[in-house]
Amino acid sequence: MQAVLSTQSETSNVNLNQTLERLFNDLDTADNMTKNAIENDVVRFGCDATRFLVNKIRTARGAQRGVAAMSLIRIGEDSIEPLREEAVKDKDFQWIANYLIREITGR
Repeated sequence: MQAVLSTQSETSNVNLNQTLERLFNDLDTADNMTKNAIENDVVRFGCDATRFLVNKIRTARGAQRGVAAMSLIRIGEDSIEPLREEAVKDKDFQWIANYLIREITGR
């Protein structure tokens, strides 16, 4: 039974990542209204999207990076642990993680 649960969870994560990747690809040609709608859609995924978003901040530029950052801020407290984990692994990412955590916590 454990193997079945793991497989379902992995499949769910793959599907979520594919959905998020499609949304982010649409940002490259989107107008401001569409960008806002995409950000709202991403935020609705909540904590399930945080690891994808942290990775997107590390790899993307422009609108994609901005939407990833704003989405993490809007998701809030659930974003803090993935940001901290990545900051420990990647010293160059620390200032970004610290900035976003300050924006989330207000400190």
